[in-house]
Amino acid sequence: MGSPPIRTITLGVAEPHPIAPRVVSEAVARLRRAEAGFRNAGYEVQTVRLSTRAVFADMADRKPDEIVSYAHSLQRVLDDLGVAFCSLGPAPAADPGFPLDRLDAIADLLVGAPSIICTVQLGTAEHGVRAEAAPYAALVIRRLADETPEGFGNFNFAGLACVEPGGPFFPAAYHDGPETFTIGLQGASVARAALEGLDGPGSSEAPAPEEITTRTRDALTRAATPVIALAGELAERIGTPFGGIDLSPAPAGEDSIAAALESCVGAPIGSPGTLTAAAALTRGIQTTGLPTRGYNGLMLPVMEDVLLARRWAERHVNAQQLLAYSAVCGTGLDTVPLPGDATRDQLARLLLDVATLAVRLRKPLSARLFPVPGTISGDRTAFTSPYLVNTVTGW
Repeated sequence: MGSPPIRTITLGVAEPHPIAPRVVSEAVARLRRAEAGFRNAGYEVQTVRLSTRAVFADMADRKPDEIVSYAHSLQRVLDDLGVAFCSLGPAPAADPGFPLDRLDAIADLLVGAPSIICTVQLGTAEHGVRAEAAPYAALVIRRLADETPEGFGNFNFAGLACVEPGGPFFPAAYHDGPETFTIGLQGASVARAALEGLDGPGSSEAPAPEEITTRTRDALTRAATPVIALAGELAERIGTPFGGIDLSPAPAGEDSIAAALESCVGAPIGSPGTLTAAAALTRGIQTTGLPTRGYNGLMLPVMEDVLLARRWAERHVNAQQLLAYSAVCGTGLDTVPLPGDATRDQLARLLLDVATLAVRLRKPLSARLFPVPGTISGDRTAFTSPYLVNTVTGW
């Protein structure tokens, strides 16, 4: 197979907030040069993104409405520069000194700012899980569901736990330290090609986990090594160091990571053996020896993977199963379509499940939840975004 698409080139901006428009423009210029370098080498680059420091930490002495006004002015700068994704980082809600009533400003910030991403860190290794922060984060989810078209504002929000700075994948990405750029591959096709045939004719027994690991590791190493080499060359040209690659095999539509798992299990995802396959595949991701940054786990975004969306609709898999798989592999709960009547308390409890697992296992997890306005459990979604696959709502 050919080179996998590059899902994102993410440039981490070093300057603290508020960031001057000139600084943003110069950062975007370097980002565009990196993009051109990959395109000229024959790679498909799907998105370029800016990742910044945590705005609620940098502007802790500012009133919430000042932060909102600043973010909306930044949106205008991004519009002028043609940049569709810019993360303002997580509000440090796990810190017991952070005032939780400031979290309501995140919904105000995101409504009307489609390029801005902002999140909430609910748990860290240092502070543990701050349970009282979850209802505040849940209220942000509810407001974005009710106050943005189709509830799509939740695409740009997530609850995080134990997520460190520097990764390329949104919505969890944020930055801290000197300027760098990182790469995220759309690697589901790489994993799927590596694992095809494991459940084919003559495969009467489940494949050995070691074979899943080896195939995955070898395929990702072959795919990523030339990307990393080119990134190193481009770093010298643009004057921004390369910070690493996230090998999480991100899916997109028909490019399905669920299909790769089903090649290992020989049955629909959610069947017995799925957790073992997920763990084995993740070991392959995490043992390449390449310079990595970010999650480097198994992404299972329900509404970004055609086959996974179908299995969700067929009730082969649910949110609790996806969370269980996160214990041995993945990145948490992503683009999960929930009923529109999901209550603040229900959302808070699900956020806490994710944060508790992350802190207990000392691994980065996130939760991007989509209560779909006007629906009850089992209703069909009707998102018009090209980023989402429609399925049914449920838990």
